[in-house]
Amino acid sequence: MRRPPVPLCASVMAAVRQAACRRVLEKCGLEQILEALKLLLSPGEGSGSNSLQITKHDVLLATLKSNLSALEDKFLKDPHWKILKLLRDEIANEAEWPQDSVDVTWHFTSQTLLLLLCLKETMLRLAADFNPGKPNPKTPETAPALSPDTLSVSQQKTVQSVLQFVVTLGVCPYLVPGVGVSLRYRTEFGAVVQDVVCLSAAPSATRRLYTSCRVLLNVAQHASLGSLVFCRHFGDIAAGLCQLGFCPSKRSPLSPEEEVLTEEERALSRKALRDILDQVYQPLAVRELLILQGGPPQSCSEGKMQVRCRAPAWLRRLCGQLLSERLMRPSGVQAVVRGILEGAGAGAAGGSDAEATAADWKKCDLIAKILASCPQQSLSPEDYYRDICPQILDLFHFQDKLTARQFQRVATTTFVTMSREQPQLAAKYLLQPLLAPLHRCLSTTEIPESDMVPGTILVTEEQLSRCIEDIYKVYVVGNEPLSVLVDSLLPVLGVLFSLYCFTKQGVSHIRSLCQEILLWILGRLERKKAIASLKGFAGLDKSVPSLHSLCHFRAATQGGIMITIKEAVCDEDEDEALYQKVSSEQCRVEHLGGLLSHCQECGLAGDFFIFCLKELTHVAVEDETELKMKSFSNKNLLELEQHQTLLVEGQERKLLVLQLVALLCEKMSEQIFTNITQVVDFVAATLQRACASLVHQAESTVESQTLSMSMGLVAVMLGGAVQLKSSDFAVLKQLLPPLEKVSSTYPDPVIQELAADLRITISTHGAFSTGAVSVAAQSTLNKKDPEGKREEQQQTSYKKYSDMSHSHHEPQQSHVASHEGREPSTIANQKSGNVTTEELQEALLSAYDPQIPTRAAALRTLSRWIEQREAKVLDVQEKLLKIFLENLEHEDTFVYLSAIQGVALLSDVYPEKILPGLLAQYDSSKDRHTTETRMKVGEVLMRIVRALGDMVSKYREPLIHTFLRGTRDPDSAHRASSLSNLGELCQRLDFMLGSVVHEVTACLIAVAKTDHEVQVRRAAIHVIVLLLRGLSQKATEVLRDVLKDLYRLLKHVVCLEPDDVARLHAQLALEELDEIMRNFLFPPQKLEKKITVLP
Repeated sequence: MRRPPVPLCASVMAAVRQAACRRVLEKCGLEQILEALKLLLSPGEGSGSNSLQITKHDVLLATLKSNLSALEDKFLKDPHWKILKLLRDEIANEAEWPQDSVDVTWHFTSQTLLLLLCLKETMLRLAADFNPGKPNPKTPETAPALSPDTLSVSQQKTVQSVLQFVVTLGVCPYLVPGVGVSLRYRTEFGAVVQDVVCLSAAPSATRRLYTSCRVLLNVAQHASLGSLVFCRHFGDIAAGLCQLGFCPSKRSPLSPEEEVLTEEERALSRKALRDILDQVYQPLAVRELLILQGGPPQSCSEGKMQVRCRAPAWLRRLCGQLLSERLMRPSGVQAVVRGILEGAGAGAAGGSDAEATAADWKKCDLIAKILASCPQQSLSPEDYYRDICPQILDLFHFQDKLTARQFQRVATTTFVTMSREQPQLAAKYLLQPLLAPLHRCLSTTEIPESDMVPGTILVTEEQLSRCIEDIYKVYVVGNEPLSVLVDSLLPVLGVLFSLYCFTKQGVSHIRSLCQEILLWILGRLERKKAIASLKGFAGLDKSVPSLHSLCHFRAATQGGIMITIKEAVCDEDEDEALYQKVSSEQCRVEHLGGLLSHCQECGLAGDFFIFCLKELTHVAVEDETELKMKSFSNKNLLELEQHQTLLVEGQERKLLVLQLVALLCEKMSEQIFTNITQVVDFVAATLQRACASLVHQAESTVESQTLSMSMGLVAVMLGGAVQLKSSDFAVLKQLLPPLEKVSSTYPDPVIQELAADLRITISTHGAFSTGAVSVAAQSTLNKKDPEGKREEQQQTSYKKYSDMSHSHHEPQQSHVASHEGREPSTIANQKSGNVTTEELQEALLSAYDPQIPTRAAALRTLSRWIEQREAKVLDVQEKLLKIFLENLEHEDTFVYLSAIQGVALLSDVYPEKILPGLLAQYDSSKDRHTTETRMKVGEVLMRIVRALGDMVSKYREPLIHTFLRGTRDPDSAHRASSLSNLGELCQRLDFMLGSVVHEVTACLIAVAKTDHEVQVRRAAIHVIVLLLRGLSQKATEVLRDVLKDLYRLLKHVVCLEPDDVARLHAQLALEELDEIMRNFLFPPQKLEKKITVLP
């Protein structure tokens, strides 16, 4: 019995269909397929007069139906389209997905998908049949033949439009809420599509989504079509595959007949998702996964709809897992960084908005947290750090400037975050590779024998430059003094300082980087560690790691620096080698002084100077006679040589200490000491050195002058130059033992007496102070004469100390001391001019005399007594203030000017009590005080500001607020007076003006441009002139934020101000500003010749 020939017939029919399909493909061209796609996308015709009654949904459905009908008519009636119809039918027969449906949108989508498959097959056939001829060697400039499957620009636009329709009609409507961005919130057309799709019609929504995604992936297998598919629609396709492969079913497991997708189809979807994630540009994959994952739920205010639903939990977990997989891939860190930055609005990394993105620290912090967090897929944090840290270090080394700025900022932030969260792992996998070039040439590192050959390059130019630049980016730019960062850099500071010294010998781009790194680490180290590092830099501490003795720096071929093994020194070159050693040590000390000149504000330079002074004391007291007088008769030659070596090293150390002290005295300014503790330590070191000299009977004139100077410095502090607190006296008490020793053993009786008086003053916290202390303080303050006069001045001061009980200069000393800020109670204890009670009462009564000359003379007398700080006069300061203020109302010039002078002098003595009342009177309205009186009070305030000098900063807030309010007064004269006082105040505030500079500038700009009175505008411009003159070269620092605004205002006044005087003031201000900027940009060159005697 024969079998029915069904399988044979089926195979024969399939072969026949394939042959027919090949023949059809050979005849079908791209133009017909693209024309068919254009026909499907053609817009619908108008609806006549009743078009307003038709909804957008109906228009869309009618257009889709009309285009489908037009396409079918074209296939049936046009013989030229017969080949394309055969190809479409052939592909439709082979397709395993439903194409017909009562839902017009799906029917339209299925027909579009068939045409896309036709396009893909045709393009593959054209590419396979293409056989370009050999290029003609005679015309090599001729472009090669173009492949026939290449799409033109207009054809690509058509395909892009078709793909957009397919995704909009065949993918997006079938995504569950929370998966991707809903069509309703994309465009108005998307909302219409969402409403017209019929989900109840066959096939099911899941089947439609599966079909659309599979066909689009099939089309994307062609290279040019794949770029069009994934360029704009990767996110929607990935969202569909996530839903198809990973979305859990809400109901219990269905039977195979009821199940929409089989397990095999779900597995295919999962595999397709991973394939396209591996296939596309990785930053694009990261960006779309982040969009799919979504952010935290947004709180919506009343009346506002949430833009999108939150992603479901399964999708968030899936996207997190896929993102972790992207991160763990080779170059995954770069892909994640690019994906986030490009998705943040920067375009391609390095695009037009890249600089703004690089300046956004929030995005950098977000990326740093992502990179620093170990994903669940990693076996352990150590494995994760081992794989990721090399990629993070690579982020520092991009060449493109804009891209480098973004990636370096991310790398710096990530570096700091990892060091904070995992310090041990960061030290092992980040810091060790970062600092490896410097560790390779440390004195504590053992160099391999293979690298011991002279001339061997241990660290190349590129490695060293990259290392220094990376250290700068991590430490200085990151500016996070974490313990792991500081401790890791500490061992290589010696090498860094040696490199810094080498860069000072010529031109090098890493010199400033080395200097900034050294200054940063010295400012962040504990003070003891910082001093220890400086000792190592100077060569005083050999235990501090430094550059290996066999290594040295050399200039490289590309302008950089490399580290090589030294050449062997021949016998003939020993003198040259010794000279090089001595000169290098001299240069190291000089460069150390230059480095410390930048460390004065933080106090490090002062502390190191005190350390050097203490070392100098040790040098002075060191007893060398014991070593010289020892008997060496029983020692061998080796021991004698070792002893001589120790002696030489000791002498070198002494010379080095002397050189350091001399250099610091020359380099450092008078502001080297930043607090009282440092001053006390300096004085204590000087006293101890003096005591040591006494023990060894080595007193000299220099020692005496230094001792008197240091004790005079203490006298200045106790005399009122510095406001001392109880805690300061606790610090000063450490001077009591050396002062006691000096007072009892020093041969000079003047210094003995001064030391004893200083002990008493310190012990009583300043309650009791002798005249010797005051004279010593004044003598020290006056020591600003040329060097030739100092010795004579010293002798004069000695005479003053010995003749204190009969001095004729006591009133003058009292006056000077009072101007140094001493309290009135202290002044009253000093000898004064003996004003009697009767004289005082007579002067007070004469101040009310109706005769103008008598009244004015009385006011002048009271003012002179106040200036002389007469105790009885100062006791009635409230009555004096009342008298002066009443006489301000007088109309005679001689009277009220005398009253103004008296109020100003009285305010200089008691500014805290008098200044608030004057400001209130000046700020009052016309109803309480006349305009003339307020002007007179303004003159008083101007004199007070001038008299206070630097102390005016203490009363900055009430003064500046009162003057700024005065610029808004209705009276133009008062406005001009307020501006004049404001100018006097601002030019004396210097750096204290910084916090209110914006308020002052805004006030001046508004007045100069809008005030109707010419006198007020003149005053406003004059304030700017005073401000620039007072600040001088400090203007570029104090006014750096408003300098451009002031310049624009001055140019506006010069060009548009009708008043000649105001224009003159503005021109003067511009000239001041021009001089300031010229000196700032082109500082004067000083030609100096310095001769240094080497030790």
